[in-house]
Amino acid sequence: MQVLHEYYVTTTRKLRPGLPPADARADVEDLLAWRPVELDHWLLEPAWSAEDRFGLAFWDSLIVAAAWVARCDILLTEDLQHEMDLDGVKVIDPFRVAAGEI
Repeated sequence: MQVLHEYYVTTTRKLRPGLPPADARADVEDLLAWRPVELDHWLLEPAWSAEDRFGLAFWDSLIVAAAWVARCDILLTEDLQHEMDLDGVKVIDPFRVAAGEI
C-alpha cells in the first residue's frame, strides 16, 4: 500500500506534467487487484530486520517486508540497488529495463 500511496502523490503533485487526480486514482484502483500488503504492526519486525541486515532506510525496509509477506520474487523500484537480492526478493529498477540497460 505504501508504494501505491507514493505513486499517487508523485504522479499528482510532484511530476510536471503530472496526472489528473482522477487518472491516478483509477491507476491505484486497478493496482489493488494485486492485493497489496497493508502497512500494519505485523510488518514492523521484518522491516527492522531488513533495515539492520541490508542497511536500508526504514521506509524502504517496510516495502521489502511487505514483499516478503506477499511472497514476491521481484520488487520493482528505482530506490534500491538494481539486481540486489534481499533474502529471495530480487530488486529490479524498471527504468533501467525500459532504457534497455539490462
